[in-house]
Amino acid sequence: MADSFNMNDLVGVEPGDMLLHGPTKRLVDAFHWHEPHTGIIASYTPKPRDVHDHFGVFRGVDQIEAFAQATIVSCGTFLECKKLNCTPLELKERFVPAFISVGAVNFHNYVAEGETFISIGNIKFYKFRQMVSDGRIYKVPKGLDLTKYFSDFKASRLENYQIGDGFSLVAELFDITGRALKKDTFTTST
Repeated sequence: MADSFNMNDLVGVEPGDMLLHGPTKRLVDAFHWHEPHTGIIASYTPKPRDVHDHFGVFRGVDQIEAFAQATIVSCGTFLECKKLNCTPLELKERFVPAFISVGAVNFHNYVAEGETFISIGNIKFYKFRQMVSDGRIYKVPKGLDLTKYFSDFKASRLENYQIGDGFSLVAELFDITGRALKKDTFTTST
């Protein structure tokens, strides 16, 4: 990956380069649209491990986690790297991403193993390494090339979730909040 401060957005960036926790906990497959101070569209397809012992269904709590990773973690990491002129790996040496709070979440549908969904995040607030995002999760029509589909997406469509026909609303999320905490917060003296 190129130095993060040289990137204009996250489209085409490998999620593992931005989400530095282990691959079994990473719930983003690709970034399809991103305006750094506005929002993001990212996708994920639940794997067998994601639905194990849960009837083949991707749990609501995992949907919230996937949304948070796509929005507050990825976008927050991107903006901090730009501000501090560092790579995500260098940022990881100083900070740990953490949930602060989850506002309201309304579930309208479910996601099963193998069904691709998108997280659409609208950044409401970003200051002092803290980000708040609202958004939605939609199931994606089978066979749709998401990167091509969202290649001409505009921020003006984000606010009203104008994504076109064929997508099925799964969840609405409000005030998903995270913050990059200094690593020394987690050190304890013995």
